[in-house]
Amino acid sequence: VQLVESGGGSVQAGRSLRLSCVAPGYIRAGYCMGWFRQAPGNEREGVAVIDGEGNASYADSVKGRFTISRDNTKDILYLQTNSLKSEDTAVYLCAAGRGIGGFEIDQYTYWGQGTQVTVS
Repeated sequence: VQLVESGGGSVQAGRSLRLSCVAPGYIRAGYCMGWFRQAPGNEREGVAVIDGEGNASYADSVKGRFTISRDNTKDILYLQTNSLKSEDTAVYLCAAGRGIGGFEIDQYTYWGQGTQVTVS
């Protein structure tokens, strides 16, 4: 089943966006969920992950600005992004996996198509 992201857009630096990812069945099944991002010419990098028990981890670059959360009843994953910076510009993708959490891309089996975030 496909993951579907939404909520991206073009905003000025300092503003906020809330990204959503519809993940049918994955959250309720206890999958580890993550938000990753990829900017042109750069490798995909982990932004925030939340494991099946609700423990969250963040990349140093977004700590204190981004918050990952999930709605267990609706199977929706969120990423609240505050105080956005130009370096946050990227395609943001959500992913699901049966791993133990963390930012290793190989732990995530299922991926969405991504939503573009542009900060100017």
